[in-house]
Amino acid sequence: MEVAINNNIYQQAQAYARQQGLSLNAVIESFLVRFVGRSQAATEQPVPDIVLSLLGAGDAVSDDDLNAREAYYQYLDEKYK
Repeated sequence: MEVAINNNIYQQAQAYARQQGLSLNAVIESFLVRFVGRSQAATEQPVPDIVLSLLGAGDAVSDDDLNAREAYYQYLDEKYK
């Protein structure tokens, strides 16, 4: 497979990849996965056990309280009564 890329953009992408400690292929693949909107199981990093242990921890908040601000303020009200 061959893709033609502007040499200036190629050089900038290569420098970015080096700064990030990645290969240029990994950077391009990551971009394309995000651009297309799909993730492939082979490119996904495993979720650490500590993060998995936190899933489901805490009380659920309502769907319309996305940042959980209302729940937090309610918690503070109860705490300082």
